[in-house]
Amino acid sequence: MSALLWPGDDRAGDLMSDVDVLAAMVEVEQAWLSALVETGIAPASAKADLRGLVTADDLPAIAAAAEAGGNPVIPLVALLRDRSGSTWVHRGLTSQDVVDSALVLAARRALGRVTDQLRAQAQTLVYLVDEHRPTPMVARTLTQHAVPTTFGLKAAVWLTSVLDAYDDVAALAYPLQLGGAAGTHAALVELGGPEAARACVAETARTLGLAPSPPWHTTRTAVTRIGDAAVRCTDAWGRIAGDVLVLARPEIGELAEGAGGGSSTMPHKANPVLSTLVRRAALTTPQLAATLHLAAAQQVDERADGAWHAEWETLATLLRRTAVAGGQTSDLLAGLRVRGDRMWDTLKAARSDMLAEQRTMAALVDREPAESYLGLTDDLVDAVLARAYATLDRTHDRNDQGEHP
Repeated sequence: MSALLWPGDDRAGDLMSDVDVLAAMVEVEQAWLSALVETGIAPASAKADLRGLVTADDLPAIAAAAEAGGNPVIPLVALLRDRSGSTWVHRGLTSQDVVDSALVLAARRALGRVTDQLRAQAQTLVYLVDEHRPTPMVARTLTQHAVPTTFGLKAAVWLTSVLDAYDDVAALAYPLQLGGAAGTHAALVELGGPEAARACVAETARTLGLAPSPPWHTTRTAVTRIGDAAVRCTDAWGRIAGDVLVLARPEIGELAEGAGGGSSTMPHKANPVLSTLVRRAALTTPQLAATLHLAAAQQVDERADGAWHAEWETLATLLRRTAVAGGQTSDLLAGLRVRGDRMWDTLKAARSDMLAEQRTMAALVDREPAESYLGLTDDLVDAVLARAYATLDRTHDRNDQGEHP
């Protein structure tokens, strides 16, 4: 993906890049070869260290050769066998086993970055919510002034969406894909028998840290769940960016980015660039996830003809955009400037309209309007903060124990 046309792409680094996925495929082949030897299916002489045998320099040749077989594993395996001297590399696997398991490994790394971003955003938002729970402002519905609210409650709504996204990412399973040519492990059983075959699969899962799973060659739930979790993140971030874009308009001026971008022709402008870029991601990622669902629905037989292939670049692009947007959102929130004075001025200017509903309610029960018309704002803020504290404490404990959130 071009960083020139997708500003901020460098934030993703090698996540889900060709280099990253290539390294993950070698990692899968290494774990499998070691398991073959460990379980006695392959002789001790078959053992080899595959790490470093294939590098980024080999990518052009692998890519060019991949067309002949429809995937990059065939030329990769040829290189690994030739350079390691072990003819047992890849025995008992099929190409899809390697690509799927590698993509799951790479996706887990990418979403580990996203998890860190969501946690940082939640911490920043907890501060904003707590600091601005008494900051009054106009609530807007259908673009129009409605009733009074507080910026603390608005930030609590943002926080809720971030916590929802965090829960989705944290709930993901990362299953190992191993099944052989048609998902039966027939070749592996032929090589070592049923018990050794079961042990080999279990050992590979343990080495890679992936969840043991029946083969899912044409049941693509693992992929669509990853895609859906990523889109839940960009949905949450897009919702935040949308509010900032509206409230940072000069005629409103209630929020501002910490460091606005410039204009090529208008030096007076301080454009809300981070919000703009986050919104761009939120507008484009759902279509990528839709492609993953379409591919899942078009699976046929025991291994698919094209639907599987449609996932690779789609998933990589989706996760890279998610990681980029996550970093941009973290920066946006960390530098956000809240202009409570402008919020108060707007509220005062519209006070009569803001309290129209209150006057109606008070008349119905025949009493004077209450001093405040903020309802259960404090209760709502407290509930969101309690959830955030519980989530952050839980993830802190898990990280202390060395667990992946």
